Amino acid sequence: MDVKDTLNLPRTDFPMKANLVKKEPELLRRWDEMDVYGRIRRAARGRPLYILHDGPPYANGHIHIGTALNKILKDFVVKVKTMEGQDAVFVPGWDCHGLPIEHQVDQELGPRKRELSKKEIRQHCREFANSYIDIQREEFKRLGGFADWDHPYLTMSYGYEATIVRELGKFIGKGSVYRGKKPVHWCPECVTALAEAEVEYDEHTSPSIYVKFPVEDSAVNARLPELKGKKVSVIIWTTTPWTLPANLAICLHPDFEYSAVAVGEEVYLIAKELVAEVARKLGFGDYEILGTWKGTVLEGIETQHPFVSGDHPLLPSPSNRLRARGNVNSSGHRLSSLVLGTHVTLDQGTGCVHTAPGHGQEDYEIADKYDLAVYSPVDDRGCFTREAGSWLEGKSVWDANPVIIKRLKDSGHLLLEETITHSYPHCWRCKNPVIYRATSQWFISMEKDDLRRNSLEEIKRVQWIPAWGEERISNMIATRPDWCISRQRAWGVPITVFYCRGCDAPLASQEVAERVAALVEQHGADVWFEQDADQLLLPGTHCQYCDGQTFYKEMDILDVWFDSG
Repeated sequence: MDVKDTLNLPRTDFPMKANLVKKEPELLRRWDEMDVYGRIRRAARGRPLYILHDGPPYANGHIHIGTALNKILKDFVVKVKTMEGQDAVFVPGWDCHGLPIEHQVDQELGPRKRELSKKEIRQHCREFANSYIDIQREEFKRLGGFADWDHPYLTMSYGYEATIVRELGKFIGKGSVYRGKKPVHWCPECVTALAEAEVEYDEHTSPSIYVKFPVEDSAVNARLPELKGKKVSVIIWTTTPWTLPANLAICLHPDFEYSAVAVGEEVYLIAKELVAEVARKLGFGDYEILGTWKGTVLEGIETQHPFVSGDHPLLPSPSNRLRARGNVNSSGHRLSSLVLGTHVTLDQGTGCVHTAPGHGQEDYEIADKYDLAVYSPVDDRGCFTREAGSWLEGKSVWDANPVIIKRLKDSGHLLLEETITHSYPHCWRCKNPVIYRATSQWFISMEKDDLRRNSLEEIKRVQWIPAWGEERISNMIATRPDWCISRQRAWGVPITVFYCRGCDAPLASQEVAERVAALVEQHGADVWFEQDADQLLLPGTHCQYCDGQTFYKEMDILDVWFDSG
């Protein structure tokens, strides 16, 4: 007897195998033919609304486990809310502009891109995005999610692009948008500025060097008579030797104490609490403390740059702010002043912070306080310009590191060279390390129109899951710098600003933005790249400064996160 014949089992038409590869598409097709989502919408009409507006994926490739999980979880929420008696609407959408798409198109076009106009590149980007919207839509449907897939919102639709221009116009109308030269995260590989959200941190090996900046004899005699007749230097520590050509100051903390450490014939100024550690690291052996002063006492003392001399291209221009401040000694060498800043810490280094206003946020803020030039002799590709001197011109900042270290060693200013592995910012797209570089960019002020305060107030009105998310985003908004909204790329919504050909003054207003938005609504954002300024502006438009009537266009585009917002 067969044992299974002795079992009282149910008899059904269910197949022994689920065969989901075949079965699931049949179910999905049946639901689609039945218009299940539409029937749910009609049945739920009049109930309390619960609208889930999709945080859009990029239309730049097939879906992956992350995008799949995102849509599946949202579908759970929408279906649960429907069963709880609400009119739960899911509005799908796609992010269609920005570097992720242009980067893929760049790879497809290869060298041919150099032969194409900006308009032609944009057309390739639009076609690329459209193709992946269709691909992803079918892939999302295959997951079994309910949505109005035939009517998604697309950030590259003409109406959406026009709305983006109008929203920018509102910020301009409030006086929140300004152009300034500030250090921003810059990707030399992608050749564009990056937003904070486009930067990710990864391990990176950098040179770690200790460098001495000799103190001017006159400064010693006048301010530190205890050290008169001695060779005095300030020691700085940096992991970015390539920023030393742009050094304009050394920052001390106003409340820290700084000691003069005698080592043989040399005297070094170091933060008192770090003397023992620095002496150990630099192998000082026997040393003597000759005196200790608070940072405020040392403010204004001049030190000599270790390698920038009188033939440096930065110095000869009489209009240069450095010369106007007298920041050059009698032999034409650039001087670095001791300045004060509360961002200085005792965690590592010497307590004396190398300050290059063109290559750091805190450095930039110090420059504003002390009227220093925002100097950055590095081009869009991350290579040194003529301003850095012929010995560095054309070299990438990474290739320049060993060259600068050798010059410091040869001149006797290098006290220690080693390497350090640390967390360092990388571009989220190309995964290469980025640099901090001062460029002229468009910003939205966090203070104008109380944007920061209003944002912090709105954060309190949101229920955060998990709860610690509220503190995290509050701290981020409370300390974040002004928002850099300009990008040096082709695929995106233009920053609708014009410049007078006579005096280069910007022409920007909410009225101008509205005029452009009306054209974008008809023709898409491509109209900005297809038409000349006089076609985009109203006849008779003139410059408020010089009364000029001919203009040219800003060619930067908006940060894609502005689209998403």
